[in-house]
Amino acid sequence: MGEVLITLSARRSLTRQARRTRDRVVGKEFEWRWAGPGACETVRVLRIGLTGGIGSGKSVVAALLAERGALVIDADRVAREVVEPGTPGLSAVVAAFGPKVLAADGSLDRARLASLVFADPAARQRLNAVVHPLVAARTAELTAAAPLAAVVVHDVPLLTENGLAPRYHLVVVVEAPESVRIARLVGTRGMTGDEARSRVAAQATDEQRRAVADVVLANDGTVDEITARVDGLWRQRIEPYADNLHRHRVSRSAGVAIVAYDPSWPQEYARLADRLRLATGGLRVDHVGSTSVPGLAAKDVIDVQVTVGTIEQADDLRSVMEEAGFPAVPDNRFDTPKAVDPDPAHWAKRFHGSADPGRPAHVHVRVAGSAGWRYALLFRDWLRADPAEAATYGQAKRNLAAAHPLRADYTEAKEPWFDAVLPRAERWAHERGWHPR
Repeated sequence: MGEVLITLSARRSLTRQARRTRDRVVGKEFEWRWAGPGACETVRVLRIGLTGGIGSGKSVVAALLAERGALVIDADRVAREVVEPGTPGLSAVVAAFGPKVLAADGSLDRARLASLVFADPAARQRLNAVVHPLVAARTAELTAAAPLAAVVVHDVPLLTENGLAPRYHLVVVVEAPESVRIARLVGTRGMTGDEARSRVAAQATDEQRRAVADVVLANDGTVDEITARVDGLWRQRIEPYADNLHRHRVSRSAGVAIVAYDPSWPQEYARLADRLRLATGGLRVDHVGSTSVPGLAAKDVIDVQVTVGTIEQADDLRSVMEEAGFPAVPDNRFDTPKAVDPDPAHWAKRFHGSADPGRPAHVHVRVAGSAGWRYALLFRDWLRADPAEAATYGQAKRNLAAAHPLRADYTEAKEPWFDAVLPRAERWAHERGWHPR
Protein backbone atom coordinates (compact mmCIF):
# COMPACT_ATOMS: atom_id res chain seq x y z
CA MET A 1 0.00 0.00 0.00
CA GLY A 2 3.05 2.25 -0.15
CA GLU A 3 1.80 4.19 -3.19
CA VAL A 4 -1.36 5.41 -1.50
CA LEU A 5 -1.28 8.84 0.12
CA ILE A 6 -4.13 11.17 0.94
CA THR A 7 -2.63 14.66 0.79
CA LEU A 8 -5.99 16.43 1.00
CA SER A 9 -5.79 19.48 -1.14
CA ALA A 10 -9.22 20.09 -2.67
CA ARG A 11 -9.89 16.45 -3.46
CA ARG A 12 -13.08 14.90 -2.21
CA SER A 13 -12.43 11.19 -2.66
CA LEU A 14 -9.72 8.58 -2.92
CA THR A 15 -7.75 8.43 -6.12
CA ARG A 16 -8.37 5.58 -8.53
CA GLN A 17 -5.03 4.15 -7.41
CA ALA A 18 -6.22 4.14 -3.81
CA ARG A 19 -9.45 2.43 -4.81
CA ARG A 20 -7.49 -0.30 -6.57
CA THR A 21 -5.39 -0.74 -3.44
CA ARG A 22 -8.52 -0.94 -1.30
CA ASP A 23 -9.92 -3.64 -3.56
CA ARG A 24 -6.66 -5.60 -3.38
CA VAL A 25 -6.59 -5.42 0.41
CA VAL A 26 -10.19 -6.46 0.87
CA GLY A 27 -10.12 -9.12 -1.81
CA LYS A 28 -6.83 -10.90 -1.33
CA GLU A 29 -4.48 -9.86 1.43
CA PHE A 30 -6.77 -9.97 4.47
CA GLU A 31 -9.73 -11.98 5.63
CA TRP A 32 -12.79 -10.75 7.47
CA ARG A 33 -13.11 -12.59 10.74
CA TRP A 34 -16.13 -13.16 12.95
CA ALA A 35 -14.85 -13.14 16.53
CA GLY A 36 -18.02 -13.92 18.44
CA PRO A 37 -21.08 -12.09 19.77
CA GLY A 38 -20.59 -8.40 20.38
CA ALA A 39 -17.36 -8.20 18.39
CA CYS A 40 -16.79 -5.75 15.60
CA GLU A 41 -16.15 -7.63 12.35
CA THR A 42 -12.89 -5.79 11.90
CA VAL A 43 -11.11 -2.66 13.03
CA ARG A 44 -10.85 -0.76 9.77
CA VAL A 45 -7.67 1.23 10.34
CA LEU A 46 -4.89 1.93 12.80
CA ARG A 47 -5.23 5.61 13.74
CA ILE A 48 -1.98 7.41 14.56
CA GLY A 49 -1.85 10.98 15.84
CA LEU A 50 1.37 12.66 14.72
CA THR A 51 2.37 15.92 16.36
CA GLY A 52 5.32 18.05 17.37
CA GLY A 53 6.25 21.64 18.00
CA ILE A 54 6.77 24.07 15.18
CA GLY A 55 10.19 23.45 13.61
CA SER A 56 10.49 19.94 15.02
CA GLY A 57 10.47 18.31 11.59
CA LYS A 58 7.08 16.66 11.92
CA SER A 59 6.44 17.01 8.19
CA VAL A 60 9.59 15.03 7.45
CA VAL A 61 8.33 12.19 9.61
CA ALA A 62 4.90 12.36 7.95
CA ALA A 63 6.54 11.99 4.53
CA LEU A 64 8.64 9.05 5.72
CA LEU A 65 5.55 7.29 7.09
CA ALA A 66 3.75 7.91 3.79
CA GLU A 67 6.64 6.31 1.91
CA ARG A 68 6.16 3.19 4.04
CA GLY A 69 2.47 2.88 3.27
CA ALA A 70 0.62 5.19 5.64
CA LEU A 71 -2.26 7.35 4.51
CA VAL A 72 -1.43 10.83 5.78
CA ILE A 73 -4.19 13.31 6.56
CA ASP A 74 -2.69 16.76 7.08
CA ALA A 75 -4.81 18.78 9.52
CA ASP A 76 -3.43 22.09 8.23
CA ARG A 77 -4.45 21.21 4.67
CA VAL A 78 -7.87 20.12 5.83
CA ALA A 79 -8.23 23.37 7.77
CA ARG A 80 -7.47 25.31 4.58
CA GLU A 81 -9.85 23.16 2.55
CA VAL A 82 -12.87 23.75 4.81
CA VAL A 83 -12.57 27.56 4.46
CA GLU A 84 -12.01 27.73 0.71
CA PRO A 85 -14.11 30.26 -1.22
CA GLY A 86 -17.73 29.22 -1.45
CA THR A 87 -17.65 26.94 1.59
CA PRO A 88 -19.91 27.26 4.63
CA GLY A 89 -16.72 27.39 6.68
CA LEU A 90 -15.52 30.61 5.06
CA SER A 91 -18.95 32.18 5.48
CA ALA A 92 -18.86 31.30 9.19
CA VAL A 93 -15.39 32.83 9.63
CA VAL A 94 -16.52 36.04 7.95
CA ALA A 95 -19.61 36.14 10.17
CA ALA A 96 -17.39 35.81 13.24
CA PHE A 97 -14.63 38.28 12.27
CA GLY A 98 -16.07 40.51 9.56
CA PRO A 99 -15.20 41.05 5.89
CA LYS A 100 -11.77 42.44 6.85
CA VAL A 101 -10.46 38.84 6.89
CA LEU A 102 -11.15 38.45 3.15
CA ALA A 103 -8.53 39.04 0.46
CA ALA A 104 -9.34 40.99 -2.69
CA ASP A 105 -10.13 37.76 -4.58
CA GLY A 106 -12.66 36.62 -1.97
CA SER A 107 -10.39 34.04 -0.38
CA LEU A 108 -9.43 34.02 3.29
CA ASP A 109 -6.62 36.45 4.15
CA ARG A 110 -4.78 34.08 6.47
CA ALA A 111 -2.14 36.57 7.52
CA ARG A 112 -4.81 39.09 8.51
CA LEU A 113 -6.79 36.47 10.42
CA ALA A 114 -3.65 35.23 12.17
CA SER A 115 -2.83 38.76 13.33
CA LEU A 116 -6.30 38.99 14.90
CA VAL A 117 -6.24 35.72 16.81
CA PHE A 118 -2.58 35.05 17.62
CA ALA A 119 -2.44 37.19 20.79
CA ASP A 120 -6.17 37.14 21.61
CA PRO A 121 -7.31 33.91 23.32
CA ALA A 122 -11.00 34.83 23.03
CA ALA A 123 -10.69 35.44 19.29
CA ARG A 124 -8.73 32.22 18.88
CA GLN A 125 -11.47 30.36 20.70
CA ARG A 126 -14.11 31.82 18.34
CA LEU A 127 -12.07 30.73 15.35
CA ASN A 128 -11.56 27.24 16.75
CA ALA A 129 -15.28 26.91 17.43
CA VAL A 130 -15.89 27.48 13.73
CA VAL A 131 -13.05 25.51 12.17
CA HIS A 132 -12.49 22.53 14.49
CA PRO A 133 -15.90 20.86 13.95
CA LEU A 134 -15.48 21.21 10.19
CA VAL A 135 -11.97 19.76 10.30
CA ALA A 136 -13.14 16.88 12.51
CA ALA A 137 -16.01 16.03 10.16
CA ARG A 138 -13.81 16.14 7.06
CA THR A 139 -11.10 14.08 8.76
CA ALA A 140 -13.67 11.46 9.78
CA GLU A 141 -14.94 11.33 6.21
CA LEU A 142 -11.46 10.77 4.82
CA THR A 143 -10.59 8.19 7.46
CA ALA A 144 -13.77 6.27 6.67
CA ALA A 145 -12.76 6.22 3.01
CA ALA A 146 -9.36 4.70 3.76
CA PRO A 147 -8.66 1.13 2.63
CA LEU A 148 -9.39 -1.70 4.99
CA ALA A 149 -6.51 -2.39 7.41
CA ALA A 150 -4.73 0.81 6.44
CA VAL A 151 -2.48 2.84 8.70
CA VAL A 152 -3.93 6.35 8.85
CA VAL A 153 -1.71 9.11 10.19
CA HIS A 154 -3.36 12.35 11.27
CA ASP A 155 -0.73 15.10 11.10
CA VAL A 156 -2.07 17.46 13.80
CA PRO A 157 0.15 20.35 15.00
CA LEU A 158 -2.06 21.18 18.00
CA LEU A 159 -3.01 17.65 19.01
CA THR A 160 -1.79 18.17 22.59
CA GLU A 161 -3.27 21.63 23.00
CA ASN A 162 -6.71 20.46 21.84
CA GLY A 163 -6.81 17.29 23.95
CA LEU A 164 -7.08 14.95 20.96
CA ALA A 165 -4.65 12.20 22.06
CA PRO A 166 -7.26 9.69 23.37
CA ARG A 167 -8.84 9.48 19.91
CA TYR A 168 -5.81 7.68 18.50
CA HIS A 169 -4.47 4.16 18.89
CA LEU A 170 -0.96 5.61 18.97
CA VAL A 171 0.41 9.12 19.45
CA VAL A 172 3.82 9.91 17.96
CA VAL A 173 5.57 13.11 19.01
CA VAL A 174 8.47 14.50 16.99
CA GLU A 175 10.87 16.41 19.19
CA ALA A 176 13.91 18.63 18.75
CA PRO A 177 15.65 21.06 21.15
CA GLU A 178 14.21 24.57 21.15
CA SER A 179 17.48 26.02 19.83
CA VAL A 180 17.36 23.68 16.84
CA ARG A 181 13.72 24.51 16.14
CA ILE A 182 14.34 28.26 16.27
CA ALA A 183 17.32 27.93 13.93
CA ARG A 184 15.16 25.98 11.48
CA LEU A 185 12.39 28.59 11.59
CA VAL A 186 14.83 31.41 11.00
CA GLY A 187 16.68 29.55 8.25
CA THR A 188 13.76 28.01 6.33
CA ARG A 189 10.74 30.22 7.04
CA GLY A 190 12.31 33.64 7.13
CA MET A 191 11.29 34.45 10.69
CA THR A 192 13.29 36.65 12.99
CA GLY A 193 14.62 35.07 16.17
CA ASP A 194 11.99 36.87 18.25
CA GLU A 195 9.19 35.73 15.94
CA ALA A 196 10.40 32.13 16.10
CA ARG A 197 10.65 32.17 19.90
CA SER A 198 7.16 33.66 20.14
CA ARG A 199 5.69 30.94 17.93
CA VAL A 200 7.42 28.22 19.96
CA ALA A 201 6.23 29.72 23.26
CA ALA A 202 2.61 29.83 22.05
CA GLN A 203 2.47 26.03 21.71
CA ALA A 204 2.51 23.19 24.24
CA THR A 205 5.75 22.50 26.07
CA ASP A 206 7.88 19.44 25.43
CA GLU A 207 6.75 18.06 28.79
CA GLN A 208 3.08 18.44 27.86
CA ARG A 209 3.60 16.66 24.55
CA ARG A 210 5.59 13.85 26.17
CA ALA A 211 2.73 13.26 28.61
CA VAL A 212 0.43 12.22 25.73
CA ALA A 213 3.13 10.51 23.64
CA ASP A 214 3.29 6.77 23.16
CA VAL A 215 6.39 7.33 21.04
CA VAL A 216 8.86 10.22 21.06
CA LEU A 217 11.04 10.53 17.95
CA ALA A 218 14.13 12.68 18.40
CA ASN A 219 14.75 14.72 15.25
CA ASP A 220 17.82 16.81 16.05
CA GLY A 221 20.25 14.99 13.79
CA THR A 222 20.58 13.98 10.16
CA VAL A 223 17.95 12.82 7.69
CA ASP A 224 19.52 9.36 7.78
CA GLU A 225 19.11 9.22 11.56
CA ILE A 226 15.43 10.15 11.57
CA THR A 227 14.82 7.78 8.65
CA ALA A 228 16.32 4.91 10.65
CA ARG A 229 14.12 5.76 13.65
CA VAL A 230 10.98 5.83 11.52
CA ASP A 231 11.98 2.53 9.90
CA GLY A 232 12.29 0.89 13.31
CA LEU A 233 8.98 2.32 14.49
CA TRP A 234 7.21 1.11 11.36
CA ARG A 235 8.59 -2.43 11.45
CA GLN A 236 8.56 -3.05 15.19
CA ARG A 237 5.37 -1.31 16.27
CA ILE A 238 3.12 0.15 13.58
CA GLU A 239 2.91 -2.81 11.20
CA PRO A 240 2.35 -5.46 13.89
CA TYR A 241 -0.11 -3.18 15.72
CA ALA A 242 -2.20 -2.74 12.58
CA ASP A 243 -2.16 -6.48 11.93
CA ASN A 244 -3.14 -7.27 15.52
CA LEU A 245 -6.07 -4.87 15.33
CA HIS A 246 -7.34 -6.32 12.10
CA ARG A 247 -7.10 -9.88 13.38
CA HIS A 248 -8.54 -9.15 16.86
CA ARG A 249 -5.25 -10.26 18.37
CA VAL A 250 -3.87 -9.24 21.75
CA SER A 251 -0.15 -8.57 22.01
CA ARG A 252 1.05 -11.03 24.65
CA SER A 253 4.30 -12.84 25.34
CA ALA A 254 4.31 -16.55 26.12
CA GLY A 255 7.13 -16.04 28.59
CA VAL A 256 7.38 -14.26 31.94
CA ALA A 257 9.94 -11.59 32.81
CA ILE A 258 9.78 -9.78 36.15
CA VAL A 259 11.40 -6.34 35.92
CA ALA A 260 12.14 -3.56 38.38
CA TYR A 261 9.44 -0.97 38.97
CA ASP A 262 9.29 1.55 36.11
CA PRO A 263 8.36 5.12 37.12
CA SER A 264 6.78 5.60 33.68
CA TRP A 265 4.05 3.01 34.37
CA PRO A 266 1.57 5.49 35.96
CA GLN A 267 1.80 7.80 32.93
CA GLU A 268 1.43 4.88 30.53
CA TYR A 269 -1.64 3.77 32.48
CA ALA A 270 -3.04 7.30 32.25
CA ARG A 271 -2.88 7.23 28.44
CA LEU A 272 -4.61 3.85 28.33
CA ALA A 273 -7.25 5.05 30.79
CA ASP A 274 -8.01 8.15 28.71
CA ARG A 275 -8.62 5.98 25.65
CA LEU A 276 -10.82 3.57 27.60
CA ARG A 277 -12.89 6.36 29.16
CA LEU A 278 -13.47 7.88 25.74
CA ALA A 279 -14.41 4.51 24.23
CA THR A 280 -16.77 3.53 27.05
CA GLY A 281 -18.49 6.86 27.48
CA GLY A 282 -16.73 7.87 30.69
CA LEU A 283 -16.93 4.70 32.77
CA ARG A 284 -14.76 4.31 35.86
CA VAL A 285 -11.24 3.12 35.04
CA ASP A 286 -8.66 2.11 37.67
CA HIS A 287 -5.01 1.16 37.62
CA VAL A 288 -4.76 -2.24 39.33
CA GLY A 289 -2.29 -5.10 39.48
CA SER A 290 1.40 -4.97 40.23
CA THR A 291 2.29 -1.98 38.05
CA SER A 292 -0.10 0.14 40.15
CA VAL A 293 2.02 -0.32 43.30
CA PRO A 294 5.01 2.07 43.50
CA GLY A 295 8.31 0.25 43.88
CA LEU A 296 6.93 -3.23 43.15
CA ALA A 297 8.72 -5.42 40.62
CA ALA A 298 6.33 -6.71 37.97
CA LYS A 299 5.80 -7.95 34.47
CA ASP A 300 5.87 -4.99 32.10
CA VAL A 301 2.11 -5.26 31.57
CA ILE A 302 -0.32 -2.56 32.69
CA ASP A 303 -3.43 -3.98 34.37
CA VAL A 304 -6.56 -1.85 34.09
CA GLN A 305 -10.02 -2.36 35.58
CA VAL A 306 -13.12 -0.95 33.88
CA THR A 307 -16.23 -0.84 36.10
CA VAL A 308 -19.64 -1.70 34.67
CA GLY A 309 -23.11 -2.09 36.17
CA THR A 310 -23.83 -5.57 34.80
CA ILE A 311 -21.96 -8.29 32.97
CA GLU A 312 -24.31 -7.70 30.03
CA GLN A 313 -23.00 -4.15 29.84
CA ALA A 314 -19.49 -5.59 29.63
CA ASP A 315 -20.59 -7.68 26.65
CA ASP A 316 -22.14 -4.63 25.01
CA LEU A 317 -18.84 -2.76 25.29
CA ARG A 318 -16.87 -5.35 23.38
CA SER A 319 -17.12 -3.69 19.98
CA VAL A 320 -16.15 -0.18 21.10
CA MET A 321 -13.24 -1.51 23.14
CA GLU A 322 -11.93 -3.50 20.20
CA GLU A 323 -12.25 -0.42 18.00
CA ALA A 324 -10.21 1.50 20.59
CA GLY A 325 -7.38 -1.03 20.33
CA PHE A 326 -8.30 -3.59 23.00
CA PRO A 327 -9.39 -6.92 21.47
CA ALA A 328 -11.42 -9.32 23.58
CA VAL A 329 -10.08 -12.65 24.85
CA PRO A 330 -13.37 -14.60 24.79
CA ASP A 331 -12.20 -17.64 26.77
CA ASN A 332 -11.18 -15.56 29.81
CA ARG A 333 -14.51 -14.87 31.50
CA PHE A 334 -13.89 -15.52 35.22
CA ASP A 335 -11.33 -14.78 37.89
CA THR A 336 -10.33 -17.68 40.11
CA PRO A 337 -12.79 -17.74 43.07
CA LYS A 338 -11.33 -17.25 46.54
CA ALA A 339 -12.43 -18.91 49.78
CA VAL A 340 -14.11 -15.75 51.06
CA ASP A 341 -16.64 -16.04 48.21
CA PRO A 342 -16.46 -19.37 46.35
CA ASP A 343 -19.42 -18.71 44.01
CA PRO A 344 -17.89 -18.49 40.48
CA ALA A 345 -20.72 -16.21 39.32
CA HIS A 346 -19.42 -13.50 41.64
CA TRP A 347 -16.06 -13.59 39.87
CA ALA A 348 -17.39 -13.12 36.32
CA LYS A 349 -15.61 -10.59 34.12
CA ARG A 350 -14.73 -9.85 30.54
CA PHE A 351 -11.10 -9.65 29.55
CA HIS A 352 -9.46 -7.56 26.84
CA GLY A 353 -5.85 -6.87 26.01
CA SER A 354 -3.89 -4.26 24.14
CA ALA A 355 -3.11 -4.92 20.49
CA ASP A 356 -0.12 -2.57 20.74
CA PRO A 357 3.13 -4.58 20.74
CA GLY A 358 4.89 -1.64 22.35
CA ARG A 359 2.58 -1.43 25.37
CA PRO A 360 1.14 -4.72 26.63
CA ALA A 361 -1.91 -4.22 28.81
CA HIS A 362 -4.67 -6.32 30.35
CA VAL A 363 -8.14 -4.80 30.69
CA HIS A 364 -10.44 -6.50 33.21
CA VAL A 365 -14.09 -5.45 32.83
CA ARG A 366 -15.82 -6.21 36.13
CA VAL A 367 -19.17 -5.45 37.72
CA ALA A 368 -19.15 -2.86 40.51
CA GLY A 369 -19.33 -4.57 43.90
CA SER A 370 -18.52 -8.02 42.55
CA ALA A 371 -15.97 -10.18 44.35
CA GLY A 372 -13.38 -9.86 41.61
CA TRP A 373 -13.84 -6.09 41.38
CA ARG A 374 -13.40 -5.65 45.13
CA TYR A 375 -10.40 -7.99 45.32
CA ALA A 376 -8.52 -6.09 42.61
CA LEU A 377 -8.90 -2.82 44.51
CA LEU A 378 -8.20 -4.36 47.91
CA PHE A 379 -5.01 -6.06 46.81
CA ARG A 380 -3.71 -2.85 45.22
CA ASP A 381 -4.50 -0.62 48.20
CA TRP A 382 -3.12 -3.11 50.72
CA LEU A 383 0.21 -3.41 48.91
CA ARG A 384 0.43 0.35 48.47
CA ALA A 385 -0.09 0.80 52.20
CA ASP A 386 2.38 -1.93 53.30
CA PRO A 387 5.78 -1.81 51.57
CA ALA A 388 6.94 -4.91 53.46
CA GLU A 389 4.09 -6.98 52.03
CA ALA A 390 4.78 -5.52 48.59
CA ALA A 391 8.44 -6.54 48.86
CA THR A 392 7.41 -10.05 49.91
CA TYR A 393 5.13 -10.31 46.89
CA GLY A 394 7.87 -9.05 44.59
CA GLN A 395 10.26 -11.75 45.77
CA ALA A 396 7.53 -14.40 45.47
CA LYS A 397 6.95 -13.37 41.86
CA ARG A 398 10.62 -13.62 41.02
CA ASN A 399 10.79 -17.10 42.54
CA LEU A 400 7.65 -18.25 40.74
CA ALA A 401 8.77 -16.81 37.41
CA ALA A 402 12.08 -18.63 37.70
CA ALA A 403 10.28 -21.91 38.39
CA HIS A 404 7.46 -21.34 35.85
CA PRO A 405 8.80 -19.35 32.87
CA LEU A 406 5.67 -19.78 30.73
CA ARG A 407 2.86 -17.29 31.25
CA ALA A 408 0.05 -19.82 31.70
CA ASP A 409 2.04 -21.88 34.23
CA TYR A 410 3.14 -18.77 36.12
CA THR A 411 -0.42 -17.46 36.37
CA GLU A 412 -1.64 -20.77 37.79
CA ALA A 413 1.30 -21.05 40.19
CA LYS A 414 0.50 -17.66 41.76
CA GLU A 415 -2.97 -18.68 42.93
CA PRO A 416 -1.85 -20.55 46.09
CA TRP A 417 0.16 -17.49 47.12
CA PHE A 418 -2.90 -15.27 46.68
CA ASP A 419 -4.99 -17.69 48.72
CA ALA A 420 -2.42 -17.65 51.51
CA VAL A 421 -2.14 -13.85 51.80
CA LEU A 422 -5.79 -12.93 51.31
CA PRO A 423 -6.60 -13.26 55.04
CA ARG A 424 -3.86 -10.71 55.81
CA ALA A 425 -5.30 -8.32 53.25
CA GLU A 426 -8.80 -8.76 54.68
CA ARG A 427 -7.49 -8.19 58.20
CA TRP A 428 -5.83 -4.98 57.07
CA ALA A 429 -9.09 -3.87 55.44
CA HIS A 430 -11.03 -4.54 58.63
CA GLU A 431 -8.52 -2.75 60.85
CA ARG A 432 -8.35 0.28 58.57
CA GLY A 433 -12.07 0.40 57.79
CA TRP A 434 -11.19 0.06 54.14
CA HIS A 435 -13.96 0.01 51.54
CA PRO A 436 -13.62 0.30 47.76
CA ARG A 437 -13.89 3.86 46.56
